[in-house]
Amino acid sequence: MKIKDVMNQEVISISENTTPIEAFEKMYKNGVRRLFVLDKEGTPSGVVSYSDLIGVLNHLSDFDKENNEETIADIMTTNIVTVNAQEEIKNAANLMLRADVSGLLALDRKKPVGVITKTDICRLVAASFLVPKKE
Repeated sequence: MKIKDVMNQEVISISENTTPIEAFEKMYKNGVRRLFVLDKEGTPSGVVSYSDLIGVLNHLSDFDKENNEETIADIMTTNIVTVNAQEEIKNAANLMLRADVSGLLALDRKKPVGVITKTDICRLVAASFLVPKKE
């Protein structure tokens, strides 16, 4: 089975000039734990996780949150781990384990086309063990 068959085809992304508060709000609104950062051409330039944002926001006072000029470019991880959407699921699982990440941006011709997470792979494995009830 290919990554493209399992991945979430919606890539929730932000730009490098997004503030941490804006990023957190987008994360919360969309129910995701990571946002991919895309440059002006739509090329991936980084990723920011829920824990990255919580770490930054916990250290800001209420005044700082209103007047903070920090952007996602200041805190994002730039060593983003990606995978080709045409690859096999097992390649994504191995890459996640080796890179110690919980999600990968799936690309097709260097453009983001989806996201695959450990949860997606766990759901796939669990579904393969389910046996239909006999009636």
